[in-house]
Amino acid sequence: MNLGHSRRFITLGALAFASCARAPRTTATAPVTAVPAPAQVLGFVPGTDRALPTWAQVTEYFARLDAASPRVEVRTLGRTTLGRPFIAAFVGDSATIAELPRYREIQRRLADPRLWRAGERDALVAGGKVVVLVTGSIHSDEVGGILAPLVLAHRLATAEDAEARAIRANAITIVVPSLNPDGVDLVGDWYRATLGTRYEGADVPFLYHAFTGHDNNRDWYAFTQAETRLTVDSLHNVWHPQVVNDIHQQGAYGSRIFIPPYLPPVEPNVDPLVIEGVDSLGSRVARRLLAEGKSGVVTHALYDAWTPARAYQHYHGGARILTETASARLASPITLTLDSLRPGRGYDPRRISANFPRLWRGGRWSLADIVDYQASAAWDIVATTAAERAAWLDRFARVGERAVAGRAAPGRADWPLAFVIPMQQPDQAPLRALLRVLQRGGVEVRRAEQPFASGNARYSAGTYVVRAEQPYFAFAKALLEAQHYPDLRDSSGAPVRPYDVTAHTLPLLMGVRVGAVRDSFPVPTTAPIAMVDEPRLLAPGLSRMPGDTAAPARRIAVYRSYAATEDEGWTRWVLEQYHVPYTSVTDRDVRAGLAGRFDVVVLPDQRPSEIASGLSRREYPDSLAGGLGAAGAAALRHFVDAGGTLVALNRASRYAMEALSLPVRDALAGLSPREFYAPGSLLALRLDRDHPIARDMTAPPVAWFEGGPAFDVAGADAVGSGGARADSARVRVVASYPSDEDPLLSGWLLGGERLRGRAAVVEVRQGQGRVVLFGFRPQYRGQSMATYPMLWGALR
Repeated sequence: MNLGHSRRFITLGALAFASCARAPRTTATAPVTAVPAPAQVLGFVPGTDRALPTWAQVTEYFARLDAASPRVEVRTLGRTTLGRPFIAAFVGDSATIAELPRYREIQRRLADPRLWRAGERDALVAGGKVVVLVTGSIHSDEVGGILAPLVLAHRLATAEDAEARAIRANAITIVVPSLNPDGVDLVGDWYRATLGTRYEGADVPFLYHAFTGHDNNRDWYAFTQAETRLTVDSLHNVWHPQVVNDIHQQGAYGSRIFIPPYLPPVEPNVDPLVIEGVDSLGSRVARRLLAEGKSGVVTHALYDAWTPARAYQHYHGGARILTETASARLASPITLTLDSLRPGRGYDPRRISANFPRLWRGGRWSLADIVDYQASAAWDIVATTAAERAAWLDRFARVGERAVAGRAAPGRADWPLAFVIPMQQPDQAPLRALLRVLQRGGVEVRRAEQPFASGNARYSAGTYVVRAEQPYFAFAKALLEAQHYPDLRDSSGAPVRPYDVTAHTLPLLMGVRVGAVRDSFPVPTTAPIAMVDEPRLLAPGLSRMPGDTAAPARRIAVYRSYAATEDEGWTRWVLEQYHVPYTSVTDRDVRAGLAGRFDVVVLPDQRPSEIASGLSRREYPDSLAGGLGAAGAAALRHFVDAGGTLVALNRASRYAMEALSLPVRDALAGLSPREFYAPGSLLALRLDRDHPIARDMTAPPVAWFEGGPAFDVAGADAVGSGGARADSARVRVVASYPSDEDPLLSGWLLGGERLRGRAAVVEVRQGQGRVVLFGFRPQYRGQSMATYPMLWGALR
């Protein structure tokens, strides 16, 4: 499936609130005065066993709610990756909804203290509404998240108790029923097709977001996907929410719900005032849930607040309140015993503790329980925030005041005065991509009006400048500097696993030179510049532009396992962004043979066991189960022997090494985390620049390392990095880790000496073809533009 050639992204200007379209009106004959309950549109009460809505039903419900209630206004913000409407519902009292533009302007001014007139601050706080953004179902197999927003929206619009009236009077609640509408239908269709079979409730055998799968909530600083851009451009950057409730589900065998506070570490550029708000609000919501009779509520466990990939609002003055509710088997109930629950980081669900004060003792756990917990937590978040409207707006203003003070703010004396980004870069496309990331994140980018020097570096007029005295400099700083993840160990001395990865340094990932100015800034700068143009993305020797009828230079196949992996989706996304034609091939295709049909086969990052064995026949039909098996391994060997190129990425390299009996060993095999650990870090590389795979590399070479191998070619007929290749050599090292220094550039690395001198990319000649093994992900989450040239070199 090649979606990118026909899909258009919505432009930033088209997403401004004023131009957002209202959701299509229903043709239902019910009178507009009758506010419908969700069951009247869905045909079932949200939480009913084995019942999931379609996206059309969800949008129909919100259209009916809009038509029936002056307290609700529904907007269509744009279109999803697969073309579905992406909607948001604004809920408040009727007077507030009638004056949304006025409250949007108050939010805009509160977010940037530089806009305040003398004495205006207190008036803005007094006259504003606290904005709470509630987002559901970014992970579409977390099916409660598509139903709880319907329950919440209906209650907000119709309840007449004192608390409901106070919420509507003091808050604007923005409900996004799904951050991935495409997945609502993909997962729902799969689930309905399995009802009544022995496969009922099995995980979907595909990515429920066309490109990113579960990684779609890791996109909140790279902004690669249509849904992320819609949310950031139309909601975050327009409405500047003080609080965001991000509704998720976790595994079935732990707590019934997680509420912050988060575990350490907190990313150091997040304002402590933001975390103070997170901790205070989360703790009080947890107490409310307990008072309501909920059991199995845990705080200060499981999840940290390190990566900005999941917490855009932490860098934009708002508190992200993640809720994670226990799952069932999609919409099918399960039964658990207390003894079957399993400990998680920071607590044991079988034992009472300070952060887990009431046990859930087991029993039946159903979709109704999930929706109840999620909707209750969302209500409590909105209610608690609304009751403290002035305090939240005041905190929001204080965060902005500290931000525009730059390094004069408390705790920021060691921050730079500015970051500078030279115009002269090895590749202009990554430069533009980086600038667009910053600008989409609300960061002001200026240009130097004269040449200047800083430290030992000289910069030309026109250099891009990101000054510290602006609202979202902390966001820029988090992305532009190297990360130093703390060395956290448990009582046994083993490293404590971070919730996500530990590095997010975009200049390293993208190959863009960036400097920091720490003394005085010597020259004037322009006003903030307009959004830079989208870069034109081409892969030399591989790209085929739309309308080009010539045959592609290389026939490329990308392996798509039914044990779906996010890296497969990211691989397709990167190829489509660069207009590289490809064909997806499944287990059956590979087993049938690829020789003569394709020139290149790509194995995206995946565990070798998943590639080999695939899905279990106990849970999936034979058409989906079994993986490549022996027949697939034999077919890949024949493909290479017959002259094909097999490119294996990260963990898939271990599969290729075994399946094709390659003369390469994984130097990290068998090591414990105490001996070697690199949970998503950026490492330095050394290249053999004479090799065709590395020849087009222009940026300083880095590797995004996360769970991959390091290759030992000792004893093989090999030529090392930098050496000339002998005709008889079967193995050639394309890239290796430094032999004389610590390779860590950003993140966390234990046992780095195990990598010294080891190969990171190797080419193995076999039969008439070759195998290219990457020990890292050269196309990591659509961000690692610095190493794309090596991927293109391997595909050519």
